[in-house]
Amino acid sequence: MKKRKIQDRDRLYSFLRHYVDFLLKLSYRKIKYNGLENVPTDGAVIYAPNHTNALMDALVILAMDKKPKVFVARADIFKQPTLAKIFTFLKIMPIMRMRDGINEVKKNNETIEKAVDVLKDKVPFCIFPEGQHQAKHSAQPLSKGIFRIAFQAQELMPDTPLYIVPVGMQYGNFFRFRSTVNVKVGKPINVGKFIAENCELTPQEQMNRMKDLLAERMKSLIMYIPNDGDYEATYEICAAAMRPQRKRLLQNAPAGSIPRRLAHFEANAITTAAIARFKEEKPQQAAELMELGRQAYRMRTSQKISLSSLTSRFPYIVRVLRFILFWILLPYCIPAAILTLPIFLLSSIGFKLLKDHAFRNSVRYLINLLIWPLLVIIYSAVAFALLPWEWALTFTAIVLPAPIAAQEMWRLFRLELSDIKLLLNGKLRKTYSKIQEIVLNLK
Repeated sequence: MKKRKIQDRDRLYSFLRHYVDFLLKLSYRKIKYNGLENVPTDGAVIYAPNHTNALMDALVILAMDKKPKVFVARADIFKQPTLAKIFTFLKIMPIMRMRDGINEVKKNNETIEKAVDVLKDKVPFCIFPEGQHQAKHSAQPLSKGIFRIAFQAQELMPDTPLYIVPVGMQYGNFFRFRSTVNVKVGKPINVGKFIAENCELTPQEQMNRMKDLLAERMKSLIMYIPNDGDYEATYEICAAAMRPQRKRLLQNAPAGSIPRRLAHFEANAITTAAIARFKEEKPQQAAELMELGRQAYRMRTSQKISLSSLTSRFPYIVRVLRFILFWILLPYCIPAAILTLPIFLLSSIGFKLLKDHAFRNSVRYLINLLIWPLLVIIYSAVAFALLPWEWALTFTAIVLPAPIAAQEMWRLFRLELSDIKLLLNGKLRKTYSKIQEIVLNLK
C-alpha cells in the first residue's frame, strides 16, 4: 500500500477547513489581503511570512486562498505522539531550531526531504523564516532553514520554477479578539534565476545574499520599527501622527495612486522613515521627540487609553456611532455574555497558564472553535426539551452569534471608556499635538 504523504488530499481535513476559515473570519472584524496577484502560478511556492501572533499567523496565511498548504512548526510540540498525529493531520511538519542543539538540528534533513517532496507536488509550503514569534511591529533575524529547503528543492526539480514569496502581516492589536489584520504579499524571489545570477558565489554566499534580500522585502511589507530602546516611543509617535499624515498623503498623491485602505500603512511608513532620518541628521532634537513619545506612551498606557481613540479617521462621527450601536446591541449582548461565560472563564484560565501574551488570541480562537459548538448543542437540547419546536429553533438561531455579540459589546464599551479618558486628558492631547507638529515638519 502506498504510504500517505502529508500533502495528499484528505476529505476530513477539507471538510473541517471550511469551519476553521469561517471562524477565523469571525475572529477579526477585518482581514484584508493585498498583492495576491504577486503569487506566481507557473511553479512551486514557498511562503515566507513574518511571525508576530503565534497560531493566528498560520491561520491567516491558510485562509489567503482555497489551496491546501503545508506548514512547519517547532519540533518540541511534536514530542507527544497524540499531538504529533494531530499536527500531521493539520499538515504541519516538525523543524528543529538552533536552540535545540546542533545534534537535533541535523534531524532536519528528513523535514527538508519531505518539504522538497511537497514542492515537487506543487503544493504551497509555508515556513516562518524568523523562527519564533514576536508581538511587535518589527523584524527578527532570518534562519537558514527556508533557504536550505529552497536550494535543495530547486536542485531536484531544475525544470520547475521555484519562488519564495514574502508576506507581511500587520495586526491592529496583537492581543485583542475581533481586531483587524492587513496582509501584504510582496514581490517573489525566483530561486533558480537568483542562483544563476549569482553563480560566481559559493552556495553559502548565495544563501546569505538571498537572506538579506528576503529580509529587506519582508520589512517593506510591514510597519517596520527597529526593536530597540525607542520602539514604544516610535510606535506612539507613528500613532499620534497617523491621522494628519494620512490626510496629507492622500491630498498630495496622484488620484488613485494609493488605495485608501492602505493609506494608513503608507502614512506610518513615511513617519518611521522620517524619524530614522531625523535621528541621523539631528540627534539631539530627535532625542527630544523620542522623549515626547515616551511620555505619551506612559500617560496613555497608565490610563488604559486605546490607540483606536487616537487614530480613527472620523473621531467624532465614530464616537457617536459607537455610542448608538452599544445601546442598540445591549439588550441582546447581556444575555449573550451570560451564555458565553464558560468560554470567558476557560479563556481566562488559559491566559494565566501561558506567560506569552502573544498566544492569547490563539487560545481564545481554539476555545471558541471547540467549546462553542458544544454549548450550542447543550442550549438547543434544553430549549427543545422545554419549548415548542418553533420557539426552540428560533432560540438556537438567535444564540449562534452570541460569542461575537458579547465580544463586540465589550469592545464598544472599552472604546467608549477610552474615548472619554482621552477627551478628559488635556495633557496627553497637548503632547500628541506637539508630536504631530514636529513630525509633519520633518522632511
